[in-house]
Amino acid sequence: MSKPRILFFGYSEVGFECLSLLLERGDHVVALITHEDNPQEKIWFKTPALAASAKGIPVFSPASVNTPQWIERITMFRPDLILSVYYRNMISEKILGLARLGAFNLHGSLLPKYRGRAPINWAVLHGEPRLGMTLHRMVKKADAGAIVDQEGVDLGPRDTAEQAFRKVLPCARRVLGRTIDALFAGTAIETPQDESQATYFGGRKPEDGRIDWTKSSAQIFNLIRAVTDPYPGAFTECGGGSRLMIWWAEPDSSATRGRRGQAGEVLSISPLVIASGDAALELIKTEWRGGPAPALQIGQILA
Repeated sequence: MSKPRILFFGYSEVGFECLSLLLERGDHVVALITHEDNPQEKIWFKTPALAASAKGIPVFSPASVNTPQWIERITMFRPDLILSVYYRNMISEKILGLARLGAFNLHGSLLPKYRGRAPINWAVLHGEPRLGMTLHRMVKKADAGAIVDQEGVDLGPRDTAEQAFRKVLPCARRVLGRTIDALFAGTAIETPQDESQATYFGGRKPEDGRIDWTKSSAQIFNLIRAVTDPYPGAFTECGGGSRLMIWWAEPDSSATRGRRGQAGEVLSISPLVIASGDAALELIKTEWRGGPAPALQIGQILA
């Protein structure tokens, strides 16, 4: 009996790990549909195209799979099962309906929380203590289909988004590994999501790293660790086109204890301490961009 034909949509290192698992098992992957790397994005992760190319799997990266031409092409792949792993675009119901065994997505959160884009960054930004991976059926609404399986890990209060990603990454391979045969057999148990617990967040842009100094020190610290390298980073501006990138800060150091001031006020130069909405942060790792580094002054207000 021939193995089910899998059409794999994927990107990022989660896609690499899951596609590698299928290929190691000897499963029949008919093609990979992925994305071209964005030259404006720091590519710090492995991509599934590496795994596919090493095994001679056809790789495609259309701008949209929902055109009549691509729907026709996907129909010709005759997929039995569609798997989506960190694929960034919506896939039409017409395509989802082509797979007789269904279409399933692996999402980087413990659904129904953190539906949408960049779930790990959003979870770190909100100070979540736990995060995970969820395999669910794909439906018209993003990340809303019934859950097949999920696994979570604990996050530390100082984990960066990349550290959280590294902790969560192994969950993806384990979840897919223990469910794939049930998907093939059509015996996977599916549990509807509790819509009353659902949260949704959109994609993040570099501009979303702008610091609002009126927020608490804890909130600002969470933003910094959610977008620090290899992500675009948190920042503040000082006039004259100069932007101060803040790659790390400490909300509770000997330099910040007992310090208060107007939100965004420079309280100290060395070490560099800035007032928040409720206390202060010591800026540990910074970088000036967009112009020469200005001479900061005690009492200056950062935007």
